[in-house]
Amino acid sequence: MNTIFSKKLLAVVISSLLLGLTTNHDAFAQSSDGTGSVAKVLKQDVKEHKDDHDDHEKGHEEDKGDHDEHGHEGDNKEGEEEHEEGITIDPKKMSLANIKVESVKPEYQFSTVYAPGEIKANGYKSYVVSPRTESVIISRHASLGEHVDKGQKLVTLFSESMSQAQADYLIASTEWQRIKKLGNKTVSESRLLQAETTYNASYGKLIALGLTEKAIKSISNKDIKAFGQYTLTAQRDGVVLQDDFIQGQRVDAGDTVMLLADEKKLWVEAKVSPNKKLNLSIDSPAVLKLEGQSYNAKVIQEAHTIDPITRTRIIRLGVENSDDNLHSGMFVKVYFQFATKQKVMAVPEEALIRSADGDWTVFVEDHPGEFKAVEVELGRALGGFREIIGLDSGTRIVTKGAFFVASEIAKGGFDPHNH
Repeated sequence: MNTIFSKKLLAVVISSLLLGLTTNHDAFAQSSDGTGSVAKVLKQDVKEHKDDHDDHEKGHEEDKGDHDEHGHEGDNKEGEEEHEEGITIDPKKMSLANIKVESVKPEYQFSTVYAPGEIKANGYKSYVVSPRTESVIISRHASLGEHVDKGQKLVTLFSESMSQAQADYLIASTEWQRIKKLGNKTVSESRLLQAETTYNASYGKLIALGLTEKAIKSISNKDIKAFGQYTLTAQRDGVVLQDDFIQGQRVDAGDTVMLLADEKKLWVEAKVSPNKKLNLSIDSPAVLKLEGQSYNAKVIQEAHTIDPITRTRIIRLGVENSDDNLHSGMFVKVYFQFATKQKVMAVPEEALIRSADGDWTVFVEDHPGEFKAVEVELGRALGGFREIIGLDSGTRIVTKGAFFVASEIAKGGFDPHNH
């Protein structure tokens, strides 16, 4: 069966070959008898082959055009949409990058004017510890920076005037007590009045010299050897801000031995150029800045004279010092605040990113985690904020971490500024 099939297949192949040879021979013969030539036949074959090739190329170009129209244009359009969308950042990365998104609405803002300032002790709540007569310092009981309570011992001194005053008081007190016991039946009224007056005068002199009632009452014959010594005590709670003395030092009446101050509320003296016009009134707000910390303050007094040394105008402010971080002598930055007359749209300065062509942009969040850059116009500088024009009220923007968002968009190969 296989042999018969093979023979038949061989016969068909041979017949096909003979038929091809005959056809080529006839074409050659026809060319040889004057109706054509071999070159002509070949030329026609080449031309037909070339036409077929051109048709093929043309079809290829049309297919390519269709492909570009439906393929590449679609890809570019899709790329532009992705370009316009910006970038999507997952919540975990936003949290790590500390990205903050907030709604921007018109609000009253504050413009600021800067002035250097210095912390001062509150003169209304300070107390100068000083002798009221020429004295010698014997010993101290409190040191610089120490918190003291009212009535606490501060320093012990010796004075000859105090010694005489104490002796006079002891004599007058003894005489007055004796006369009182005798009564007006035994002693004349004038003698009684004289003894009382002498006693009151000696008592008043000790008060004037700085002794307390408790210290005066303790004077007795047993303390005669201690006459002349007296102790100055704190008249209020506070901190020892000054104690510029040494033991054994002689001081005059009125010399400052110690300075006590209540640091719960301090003064700030801001120095402003006399040419700068500031419309300030009592209780006008201001912000103090010291080493990254901010403190709210209010104007309590404005001087109308010029400091002869610095040639500046002094504006005094009051500041609460509840955390005890502020101390007399510190230098701070003072920013006087002036509220806008109307509500304005404003964003933190760090929310603004400059585009490649110099325009300012913010990153708007259309959907959670999806951000795109939107150009805005800048208005007034309002402290740490900047007035912006071009956003609708309630628009959610990146207020913190805008630089990170711009970096992420740039790493993705997209223009973070939609250009």
